[in-house]
Amino acid sequence: MAKGTDETGSNRPKLALHVPEPRYRPGDTVDFSDLDISEPGKQPRPDETAEARETFPLCDDLIRVLGDDDQAHGPWDPRLSPETLRQMLREMALVRAFDNRMYRAQRQGKTSFYMKCTGEEATSVCATHALAGDDMIFPSYRQQGCLIARGYELTEMVNQIYSNKADKLKGRQLPIMYCSKRLNFFSISGNLATQLPQATGFAMASASKGDSRIAATWVGEGSTAEGDFHSALTFATVYNAPVIFNVINNQWAISSFSGFAGAERATFAARAIGYGMAGLRVDGNDPLAVYAAERWAADRARSNAGPTLIEHFTYRAEGHSTSDDPSAYRSAEEREEWPLGDPVMRLKRHLISLGEWSDEQQEEMDAELDAMVRAAMKEAEKNGILGHGLHHPFHTMFEDVFEELPWHLEEQADQAIRERRIKFPGDPAE
Repeated sequence: MAKGTDETGSNRPKLALHVPEPRYRPGDTVDFSDLDISEPGKQPRPDETAEARETFPLCDDLIRVLGDDDQAHGPWDPRLSPETLRQMLREMALVRAFDNRMYRAQRQGKTSFYMKCTGEEATSVCATHALAGDDMIFPSYRQQGCLIARGYELTEMVNQIYSNKADKLKGRQLPIMYCSKRLNFFSISGNLATQLPQATGFAMASASKGDSRIAATWVGEGSTAEGDFHSALTFATVYNAPVIFNVINNQWAISSFSGFAGAERATFAARAIGYGMAGLRVDGNDPLAVYAAERWAADRARSNAGPTLIEHFTYRAEGHSTSDDPSAYRSAEEREEWPLGDPVMRLKRHLISLGEWSDEQQEEMDAELDAMVRAAMKEAEKNGILGHGLHHPFHTMFEDVFEELPWHLEEQADQAIRERRIKFPGDPAE
């Protein structure tokens, strides 16, 4: 027997795997004091065209602008006008009002599914404000704020959620998986992380054509474990593609915490270092910091200085979706104890500190926005809700794939329609 292969005499230690485990489970007392929360305004701001390595220290830091005094601090302060700040506040509050009403609609049986983004509104609304209107957005499934920031009609969003006869996607997408060609908002996919190589491809094509449009894409921290993440970042770095990768680290995937995607070993922003890409780690609940980081990355991409990975360090305040019960796997105290606060309230307090807002104005605006969402829902419900039969005609399932429908699909369509008419005579969907 070869030397070293006799297991009976081996005194080597047994190998063991490490299984990540969240610190707090249901019923536990939560203490986030171990988090390294940087002092606002202390993070350096490299030039947008700096070498990627100059950003690497920021991958382990946390870019912050708003302090406990509700004032803006440091070189990352974007110095936005009060009008712009009020607009971002309004849109974040509208996203929250929309989420609350749609969640209620799902519980009432008007739709099958919904996903809220409570606590993460700044990562979509404020980031979108930092982009140009014709820049292409490749979202994940919690970026309704991007559409709202670009002025998408609420009724159209509700139509899609209800999959009714006015749904522009003809009921082919899961509720909340929107698409708007007009607003440069790419179709959402339930296959997570596929949007990343798509964004890189768009950015490469834009650069190849000598265009000026960049791409920005969003992904949850859990999905960074997908192979598409690696492929997208490799191509983006190699070809210097003008693309921004927004990693929304909200601490939880569906029911598994961020450690299963590698959070125990390094920050998600630090992954940029391995690719030689610029990386930033930002307080995702600080609207000014989110805007500043996204604008920096957009200016960098537009200057042909390369792609950027931004980790937005935030918290998913509610369940993953209407199909999820977070009380089954995490402590109920986490939401209240989260040290970075709430993005809507932080921007509200900042505007009040500037003398540009008040609690009374906030209450009036919240009431106005809630009424706006309710009106959009009532209008959409005229086109049908779940189970009411008011959906797109059955034959449309064969449309929009081929310019000219092949003969065998025409036969299948005719057969399916005949059988449906026999089974459901007088179906209003035909």
